[in-house]
Amino acid sequence: MVGDPKGLWNVVLSGYPRSGKTTLARRIVADYPHFARISVDDLRAMLFNETFPCRDEFLVYSLIADLRDKLLGKGYSVVIDSTAPDNITRQFLLTSKVKHVNRLLVIMNVSRPVLLERSLSEFNSTAIIAAYDERWEDPFSGVAVFEFKSNTPEEFESSYKCLRNFMEGELIHKPELHPKLPALKDVRKALRELLLKRH
Repeated sequence: MVGDPKGLWNVVLSGYPRSGKTTLARRIVADYPHFARISVDDLRAMLFNETFPCRDEFLVYSLIADLRDKLLGKGYSVVIDSTAPDNITRQFLLTSKVKHVNRLLVIMNVSRPVLLERSLSEFNSTAIIAAYDERWEDPFSGVAVFEFKSNTPEEFESSYKCLRNFMEGELIHKPELHPKLPALKDVRKALRELLLKRH
């Protein structure tokens, strides 16, 4: 039996392709009616019919941030389904204009052999894993991080149960889960510079 998360949530999923992000995001939305899923890949495809990097990555992320804030402002928690391999992107997705929101970065933890096998099965190549190796950063300190293991269906279920217990529990009221992030304009500028550097 699933309860209700306490408070309003901005959950950012970060992980390699085929690490289980979309499965997790869809599960959260299915179990919690006051959650909405926002997918960076879906928005790219809808606007430009392109994968990363699309012709205007900053526009895509700006729209994601606007949509997130609209949903939070209407009282919906959000789960953002994005690879978000670097800390600037993660910080951008976690930084909202809306006050009193619980921020949580969920890092998808899947062993390399499993990732490679899934990549071969889906894309007939492991090149995408190598591409993300170059961009991947360990999470920055100063924000709550949940490590979600999903090497097997059993591991996924166990991690999901722990994540639900965390969101439904009382831990979120601890001050260390609500650190002050940089100003939104500074985060936007850093993301724009990062994306321009990649093109």
